[in-house]
Amino acid sequence: MPTIIRKSSSALAETRREILHAVSWQVRSNIWSPPTDVYESEEDFVARVEIAGMREEDFEVTVENDMLMISGYRPDLPERRAYHQMEIRFGKFVIGIGLPGPVNVDNARAEYKDGFLTVVLPKAKKSEMKVES
Repeated sequence: MPTIIRKSSSALAETRREILHAVSWQVRSNIWSPPTDVYESEEDFVARVEIAGMREEDFEVTVENDMLMISGYRPDLPERRAYHQMEIRFGKFVIGIGLPGPVNVDNARAEYKDGFLTVVLPKAKKSEMKVES
């Protein structure tokens, strides 16, 4: 099962900069984003990523403040070939998802099964929310 970790603000900021640089500046980049669904139930926020051909240890899942970051690397096949159609992406991917509410990261879980990575983030209960002074 992929591990969900909290990341320092500086590491998360660097990842955000990479995404913004690739998207906002329209710079040609090898970083891509696989199809992703984000939804919520009464108790959880759920992100489901369609990403076949990987292993659990190929993913990094982090949560910092109100942002869920999912990244990884899907290697290409080593043999040479001449494509007639090419739609399957390979290489590094990054997904940044703004969470619509506070979550309980300690009880979060992730599972990779049948080509889908599913990250479940339980909604934080009022008693679990940090009070800032």
